[in-house]
Amino acid sequence: MDSRVSELFGGCCRPTGAAFRGRGGAAPGGGGGGSGSKAKKKSGRSRGGKANNPPYLPPEAEDGNIEYKLKLVNPSQYRFEHLVTQMKWRLQEGRGEAVYQIGVEDNGLLVGLSEEEMRASLKTLRRMAEKVGADITVLREREVDYDSDVPRKITEVLVRKVPDNQQFLDLRVAVLGNVDSGKSTLLGVLTQGELDNGRGRARLNLFRHLHEIQSGRTSSISFEILGFNSKGEVVNYSDSRTAEEICESSSKMITFIDLAGHHKYLKTTIFGLTSYCPDFAMLVVSANTGIAGTTREHLGLAMALKVPFFIVISKVDLCSKATVERTVKQLERILKQPGCNKLPLLVTSDDDAVTAAQQFAQSPNITPIFTLSSVSGENLDLVKVFLNILPPLTNSKEQEELMQQLTEFQVDEIYTVPEVGTVVGGTLSSGICREGENLVVGPTDDGKFLRLKVCSIQRNRSACRVLRAGQAATLALGPFDRSLLRKGMVMVSPEMNPTICSVFEAEIVLLFHATTFRKGFQVTVHVGNVRQTAVVEKIHGKDKLRTGEKAVVCFRFIKHPEYLKIGAKLLFREGVTKGIGHVTNLQAITTKENGLEDSGFVHC
Repeated sequence: MDSRVSELFGGCCRPTGAAFRGRGGAAPGGGGGGSGSKAKKKSGRSRGGKANNPPYLPPEAEDGNIEYKLKLVNPSQYRFEHLVTQMKWRLQEGRGEAVYQIGVEDNGLLVGLSEEEMRASLKTLRRMAEKVGADITVLREREVDYDSDVPRKITEVLVRKVPDNQQFLDLRVAVLGNVDSGKSTLLGVLTQGELDNGRGRARLNLFRHLHEIQSGRTSSISFEILGFNSKGEVVNYSDSRTAEEICESSSKMITFIDLAGHHKYLKTTIFGLTSYCPDFAMLVVSANTGIAGTTREHLGLAMALKVPFFIVISKVDLCSKATVERTVKQLERILKQPGCNKLPLLVTSDDDAVTAAQQFAQSPNITPIFTLSSVSGENLDLVKVFLNILPPLTNSKEQEELMQQLTEFQVDEIYTVPEVGTVVGGTLSSGICREGENLVVGPTDDGKFLRLKVCSIQRNRSACRVLRAGQAATLALGPFDRSLLRKGMVMVSPEMNPTICSVFEAEIVLLFHATTFRKGFQVTVHVGNVRQTAVVEKIHGKDKLRTGEKAVVCFRFIKHPEYLKIGAKLLFREGVTKGIGHVTNLQAITTKENGLEDSGFVHC
């Protein structure tokens, strides 16, 4: 999956610059680097200050978690209560986070405030935050050139609510990259709070198997957590904290999904990307080897599955400055290719990190690039600043809509825990799951669904009574027979009539095949948490497919039926053969035809 992948993806790439902007998108007039100067001439209110500091932000949006305030100096009691209500709304929109731009009019004009006015405004903002149980963190300040003899500043402030009911903001970041690029070491340094010794000490805590420790190579999927408190301070395993203490102290949690880099474990890496539904991906590239091995393939996978990604160039302590620059240019060249259409943004300061976080979540074309060392700690803080500010991709409205649907939990992992029984790990894709709830799990090999009861829930290794849509957790099922479960199953509400099928159609694009793709060809199909071999039953309108061609293909699972949804992203592979697409039609086997296994609910 090298340059051929790029031919599949369109989209335009507009430069956004490193200007001081909110998360509302690009500036009026296309957001280009030159739009700032045009706006200055148009407004006639600026003295034409710095070229990279446009006088306008995008106009304030009614929705979202960005709030513009010109000033907050000594508001009346009525005005203060109104401001507090407004802050509650913005925090709700940002799922616990909001960004205030002080010194900015509602239309986005950067007016700025004097030193005294800014101090009074921040004092009022702090009072507002205390009223709603939140803390504020000043992200950055900038001077603006406005028609005034007094220096004027604008300030960007992050407001973060102190967590209650364990509902901290949780973002999942998949970690990709070639073998020996430093993925596990970087995660070890971030989550343990100690630098590496240059010989792999930091990664030892992440490995799950003896052969991983002996070889130094990840072969399985592991999860690591990094927390940020309401003041934006890092909360990790340093100071002998436990996972439960990290969760209790954090307002925002980053869950890293450490994936394998070796080509031998590619199926595990693909499963991690399709099944665990990461919000973002972090592609780690070694500065001394550059783009090598599976780096291109992992980059192609992230693009195929439309997972926003940023890049970390590691091991800069081993290379000369010229070597690091060569690796950066190599990456920029690939990202700017016609099909990729990414806009690289090299992060070299805290200000760049704030801008990168805001633009990255808003525009799919922005690709931040960090250069760091896990041994010396160089630029490690920039990654922490970036992750601290990085907003969620979904807003509160989308979250509420998902929660109102029937319960659906994807089974990704199965364990047997002493004195607990059978435990399943996965993601709740819709609805709400409560402790003690009765669900059904399936489909089994003969297409049935089995009744069970959720005995207890753990999220990020701490007990949790209620699980909401989009959250990952482990569910204890008590004495339920583990042999009846497998990866790829779903646990759903008994009221749901799930669509299971053995035969389905998908509109696909063949990314690469050495010869021709024909009827009877067998591939491994990945759809969400489903991973199974399927045979090509029919290619509609064609006898065969070649690299780069598109068609609607009928597949049949060779072992047992699976739970699928129309519109689900699909990825298939076999050797060097690779393709992507989405499910368009199902030959459904309903549970009424197939029956619900009524063996009674298991008591915990």
